[in-house]
Amino acid sequence: MLEKEKLFKEAENAIVWIREFIESTGAKGVVVGNSGGKDSATVIAMAVKALGSERVVTVAMPCNSISSDLEDARLVAETFEVPFLEIDLTKSYTEMESSINDSLETLNKELNREAKINMKPRFRMITLYAIAQSLGYLVIGTGNLCEAMVGYTTKWGDSAYDFNPIANFTVPEVLAIGEYLGVPEKIIKKAPNDGLGGQTDEEKMGVTYKQIEEYIETGKTDLNAMPIIERLNKSSKHKRNPIPTYTFERTNYLK
Repeated sequence: MLEKEKLFKEAENAIVWIREFIESTGAKGVVVGNSGGKDSATVIAMAVKALGSERVVTVAMPCNSISSDLEDARLVAETFEVPFLEIDLTKSYTEMESSINDSLETLNKELNREAKINMKPRFRMITLYAIAQSLGYLVIGTGNLCEAMVGYTTKWGDSAYDFNPIANFTVPEVLAIGEYLGVPEKIIKKAPNDGLGGQTDEEKMGVTYKQIEEYIETGKTDLNAMPIIERLNKSSKHKRNPIPTYTFERTNYLK
């Protein structure tokens, strides 16, 4: 973890970067998926400091979710005095799941557990982009470095956004920045979870965020955690790399 002085300086630099990025694009503001967790709360705090609360719209999107997460999302919105939209995706998700399963029956297949879980963040990103486009805003990302390095993201779900101010901060660093910017203590101390699978992030991954951070910074950590981190990193490489495309030489006047 970066030393506090350097970390907070980088956080302030990231806040300036948010403002400059928005100005460079001509967007009116940002839309944030407000999960009631540490990452989204910290990004909301950064965006408010960069743009002002009136230019930051937060959206909670419950989908058979834990009710306390919605309460936490409201707390974050109230703390930073930002607009708060609540859009329940349960009905839409249930109908889509049913439609896909009906089609898969013709192949004697059905949606597996992971596919069902990953549908939810993809529904949420559809929702955020629909709101952002309607308002003339951009979607700001809330994924951190630890999650990216082990692929704890959903492709075209929470890993989709227009820009991301915390992509190069580890989980402990995000927590420290959140505390520095006034994120409620309840959110800072909350065990990280995606609200989708009934487990904490660390239970799902089989390693702790502290171990992931240590491995990122030193190339080693707990001997039991190392092979898990390395396996997850290798298998999720496709999530971090540009989308492969077939290319060949041709005349192209568009530069």
